[in-house]
Amino acid sequence: MRAIFMGTPDFSVPVLTAMKEAGHDMLAAVTQPDKPKGRGKEMQMTPVKAKALELGIPVLQPKRVRDPEFVEQLRELKPDVMVVVAFGQILTKEVLEVPKYGCINVHASLLPMYRGAAPIQYVILNGEKETGVTTMFMDEGLDTGDMLLKTVVPITADETGGTLHDKLSAAGAELLIRTLEQMEAGTLRRIPQTGETCYVGTLKKSMGEMDWSRPAEELERQVRGLNPWPSAYTFLNGKTLKIWKAEVLHTEAVSSQEAEEPEALADRKSCGSVIVISRDSIQVQTGDGILAIRELQLEGKKRMTADAFLRGYPVEAGTILGRTAEE
Repeated sequence: MRAIFMGTPDFSVPVLTAMKEAGHDMLAAVTQPDKPKGRGKEMQMTPVKAKALELGIPVLQPKRVRDPEFVEQLRELKPDVMVVVAFGQILTKEVLEVPKYGCINVHASLLPMYRGAAPIQYVILNGEKETGVTTMFMDEGLDTGDMLLKTVVPITADETGGTLHDKLSAAGAELLIRTLEQMEAGTLRRIPQTGETCYVGTLKKSMGEMDWSRPAEELERQVRGLNPWPSAYTFLNGKTLKIWKAEVLHTEAVSSQEAEEPEALADRKSCGSVIVISRDSIQVQTGDGILAIRELQLEGKKRMTADAFLRGYPVEAGTILGRTAEE
């Protein structure tokens, strides 16, 4: 099929690659403009642009996809279909009406649940057991178009935002190719979105700050869901302390370790208080349960395991994690 691809981040790249490998006539890859990044503020191309150039696909980078001049440029390409994967701009009715068979979106959730910008992270934050990818025809609403195909992806107990991102990206590429095959064969069924739904907004760095009055299970999901960005964090002696890996401990396990380490302070009333320092963890009292920190990173330092961290930065039982009253 004559296809235009629209996408920007890493998540989009496997779909673009799969379309090219499947033999579709890739008329153009539309992506966001290059932006300055890093300390040197050097212009950096998007992951989709880099892959498109590698594959020999023409690249278009409109500042505003709704501009009449760009809409006319799309019309002149006469695409059969446009595939949109995390493009980053809202498509107007004029753009949606350009392709012969419509615009297809690859969305990283099992619609109609988890519409919006950050479904990958929120399914982990909310403790879901499974998620998936949905292809749908796009309309003028936000992730409200008719559904086409779905694929389910289980969420493992140690799943992070990063690992789930990669799984769903690969699953989305395979699902999109099946969707286009059925479109060409005329067997694609449209299923309106009905029933329960929810919307999740964009991620913000502030979402990573840990509130130790929350239950340990919620904090552990926060650590996994926001890994690698924006990452869960707290404060240790006024310095930012990122938490990369943690585990919820049962009371029995904590009690056993306290018996072996009588010097440990078990002040269970103070949320954010370090109650046990073990060989491989820093155990912290939460609003409900104990969270054992296994991997962490202090401001200005490298990411490391708890035992390596403790060898260079001793932490005593009774230390309080989090912002101080002055902050």
